[in-house]
Amino acid sequence: MFTWLIFLAVLLIVLRYRFPYFLKDVQYGVQMTLVGYRLSKYAQSKPYFTLLDRFLETVSKHPNKTFISFKNETFSYQETDRQSNRIARALREHAGVKEGETVALLLGNEPVFLWTWLGLTKLGCSAALLNHNLRSRSLLHCFSCCGAKVLLAAAEFRDAVEEVLPALREQEVTVFLLTETCDTVGMETFSDKIRLASDAPLPSDLRAGLTLSSPAVYIYTSGTTGLPKAAVVSHQRLWAMSSLQSTVGVCSDDVVYINLPLYHTAGFALGFTGAIERGASLALRSKFSASQFWEDCRKYNVTVMQYIGETMRYLCNTPKTPMDPVHNVRIAFGNGLRGDVWRAFLQRFGHVEIRELYAATEGNMSFINYTGKIGAVGRINPLHKRIFPFALIQYDLETDEPIRTSEGLCTEIPKGETGLLVSRITQKAPFAGYARDLKQTEKKKLHDVCEKGDVYFNSGDLLRIDQENFLYFQDRVGDTFRWKGENVATNEVSDIITMVSSITEANVYGVKVPGNEGRVGMAAVTLQRGEAFDSSGVFRHVCTYLPAYARPRFIRIQSSLKVTGTFKQMKVKLVEEGFSVDAVQDPLFFLDERKKCYSPLTRDVYNAILQGSVKL
Repeated sequence: MFTWLIFLAVLLIVLRYRFPYFLKDVQYGVQMTLVGYRLSKYAQSKPYFTLLDRFLETVSKHPNKTFISFKNETFSYQETDRQSNRIARALREHAGVKEGETVALLLGNEPVFLWTWLGLTKLGCSAALLNHNLRSRSLLHCFSCCGAKVLLAAAEFRDAVEEVLPALREQEVTVFLLTETCDTVGMETFSDKIRLASDAPLPSDLRAGLTLSSPAVYIYTSGTTGLPKAAVVSHQRLWAMSSLQSTVGVCSDDVVYINLPLYHTAGFALGFTGAIERGASLALRSKFSASQFWEDCRKYNVTVMQYIGETMRYLCNTPKTPMDPVHNVRIAFGNGLRGDVWRAFLQRFGHVEIRELYAATEGNMSFINYTGKIGAVGRINPLHKRIFPFALIQYDLETDEPIRTSEGLCTEIPKGETGLLVSRITQKAPFAGYARDLKQTEKKKLHDVCEKGDVYFNSGDLLRIDQENFLYFQDRVGDTFRWKGENVATNEVSDIITMVSSITEANVYGVKVPGNEGRVGMAAVTLQRGEAFDSSGVFRHVCTYLPAYARPRFIRIQSSLKVTGTFKQMKVKLVEEGFSVDAVQDPLFFLDERKKCYSPLTRDVYNAILQGSVKL
């Protein structure tokens, strides 16, 4: 017996120093196996077992357990169930909504958002989650591409709806406003209808036709080109997303803090429906506030927080107080956390298990850094790659295409080098694509990658794997960059800028700014012959038609824009030069919110931006 104990002790020491991540690899493998077993069991159930059914299980077992805390109110699982019944009945009675249809939601972070999705699922319907920052053409496009015939909007977004109301009326769309009174022709009140509706349970046969491939929700992503696209998130995909909380260690006793937008995958699927999968509680905030973040955590006894890279940086930039480490947060999960911010966060706010992840709303695979190694977005193991085949392939940034061999196949790059992440589309890892957009769906597919006839999902992201099998995000290719936690489609911004009469062409791209996550928007533009740059007019235009995160912070005036042989705008050189007053000889302007115009970028202002005294 003593010999065996010595052997085990030696084995543990060897594993610790020779294979430091072995035990965590095993633990993660067990967790993923359990998740896979549960999902396969749900997929085979008749009728199909949805996240709504999981919610109703918790309602039955723990009806009085707090599900949502919002401001100074709390709502139990049972109260949430009853509110969703009222909304479902009101939609069915007053809009005739039935199984298989889609309702578009223009709502902020509030309990009614969550109640409405549950109510729609009870009717066998899907929800299209509209970004409430969008306006005019972009908003109308997002609504139209989901195929909805009903729009439910919060009262605070009434002006945005009225702007596109004539077009919605032409499409015979029923528009409901969450208010008791409304005198706008073409818009109906809905709060009164909810109040008068019964909260009795709805029969399950209303959703009898739901399958694992039925759309559960449409979440909008900028993708790589053009206007936002509606990523189809099936019930199967939503289950996979929601299971993330399980793999990072969240349990039913936890309180998950959601302050990220519910129209995003992070807030909705990883946060809200993830908590449903766990049977946990939610602390919901209407909008992220760095100054109130830890007060909320203490107030609601938050144990699990979500983040994007910017979230953590904002928290680290708040004034230090003796209360910084006083909280019960034990797990933080999200993406985009820079290594230096990661270290600063742990040093200041105490021991929190940080679980960085890599995923895409429309993607068919994800990675989790379950070890906590600073800087990595995931860890690779043979089992993972066997079940969900992927590759990092050689990519030419100049041609914006994968590099292929003489046989027409792609080449996988060795460890330590940067390559384009692609993942094989299979029955276990499907790619549902974008609603009513076959062209963009096909553009995300790569054929003949490792062998003739295979099909892979093109992530559009460049990553690197080190010698220890850790995965690191390097950059985003194509026409999208990320700023303030939002994806910005350069073609959409370019279309908006060229609406200005004095501007003929615009090439939009993202540039790095020291001390900031992601890339800030910059536009190289050409002017109509004989026209001067209208600094005030362009400022008013971008502020009217673009959300704050998509507005170009810098504008570069050029005599002509360079293009490739296939007439694609060339960005590489522009990105390299950025907004440097030394590298750029063209006139440069920056978005000056104080003066309400685009002001000339002088060396003093340039230095102030680099030093962080001028905020972007």
